[in-house]
Amino acid sequence: MSLFTDLIPTLITETPAEGRELAMMMARKTIASIQPDAEVRGALRGDYADDTEQLMHAAHIVAVEFQTIAAANNYWRG
Repeated sequence: MSLFTDLIPTLITETPAEGRELAMMMARKTIASIQPDAEVRGALRGDYADDTEQLMHAAHIVAVEFQTIAAANNYWRG
């Protein structure tokens, strides 16, 4: 099994709020997979913490993950 299937066995969530939380976790885990060294990630945090453009890119990544989850949940149709 891969890292994601161990941590995230399904994209199905009960609510949009849970879907957004899942999107945030997926974005964090993706970044951790790309840069597995926690010390390096911590050192880089200062480079983007006050950079509005980089923060907007991070928000975009979460939005894309959320779109994937929303589609998997058929947009939480009732």
